[in-house]
Amino acid sequence: MPKHKKRMKLPNNFGSIKYLGTGRRRPYGVYPPVTEWTFKGPVSPKALAYTETWEEGYEILTTYNMEKAGKIKVNRGTFIDRTPTFAEIYERFFQEKYFNSPKKLSQASMNSTRAAFQNCSAIHSIPFGQLKYDDLQNILNACPLKHSSLELIISLLHQMYKYAMKYEIADKDYSAYLYIPKGDDDEHGDPFTEEELKMLWRHKEDPIIGMILIMCYSGFRIIAFTDIEVNLADRYFKGGVKTRSSKGRMVPIHSAIYNLVSNRYDGSRNLLLSPANKFRTNMYASLEQLGMKKHTPHDCRHTFSMLCEKYGVNENDRKRMLGHSFGSDITNSTYGHRSIEDLRVEIEKIELP
Repeated sequence: MPKHKKRMKLPNNFGSIKYLGTGRRRPYGVYPPVTEWTFKGPVSPKALAYTETWEEGYEILTTYNMEKAGKIKVNRGTFIDRTPTFAEIYERFFQEKYFNSPKKLSQASMNSTRAAFQNCSAIHSIPFGQLKYDDLQNILNACPLKHSSLELIISLLHQMYKYAMKYEIADKDYSAYLYIPKGDDDEHGDPFTEEELKMLWRHKEDPIIGMILIMCYSGFRIIAFTDIEVNLADRYFKGGVKTRSSKGRMVPIHSAIYNLVSNRYDGSRNLLLSPANKFRTNMYASLEQLGMKKHTPHDCRHTFSMLCEKYGVNENDRKRMLGHSFGSDITNSTYGHRSIEDLRVEIEKIELP
């Protein structure tokens, strides 16, 4: 890249254009005037945009100041935002994930990503940098599809914001605050029986079987395990699909599965060590090899609920660990505070078969 040129001095209270260094697609940060100071000095405002050239930044600042002075009105979607549209970011993200990555992902994973993108059609043409939390949450609020489809939308948005921040297209992840505005509509399930659990424990050294046991003794949905905090020191999980009641919930790691978790944990947030769809396929194959009937990953969640009920886990704590809503029970939903150690006492009531 050619050496950075020194540009003319901008007028006072006009804003600033900062060259951020080499190795960036858009190396110029465009900032409005400073309006806040502390005893340490001026507080840097959030950038209006990042541009490829100084001249583009000057154009944006000129428009910004004219709008502020009431000389023009800038509407959403005008040239002041230089970021690509949501659809354009998606195309770049999709190309990198499925064609430029050394990891070969399944066709099913590709199809799920495409379906989630289509369900975001309302924001396809909006510049990525103009998207806010409400734009994303409204996609979920308006979507009539099942809970599992909404999970895929949230997963896609998480991945796209991670991509956008990596390439400095966005500086804030609005997807982090999303939640699914409806209860889990997949309430039907077939828990593992006691004899089936005994069979799983006899083959716990198999990595797929071991992960099935982890799911059966923790209660998280399969998608939650693709992005979950594992705290081995304090022995708990923190995560959950983004519903109001399950967002960021903490569940103690049952002592029976602690070694399975620690042996599997590689420092990443994906405890499955694969995409959810691939693990699901491997799970079906492993159960078939053991001569067991087919169980879905969601059956593991029902197994945890069944074990809690069987061994007398406090009903309210069972709801907390499963991420279930307390509905109209204001006392528990608002004032029911339980520490991780309180929950540990309850989860340790569960015995091995």
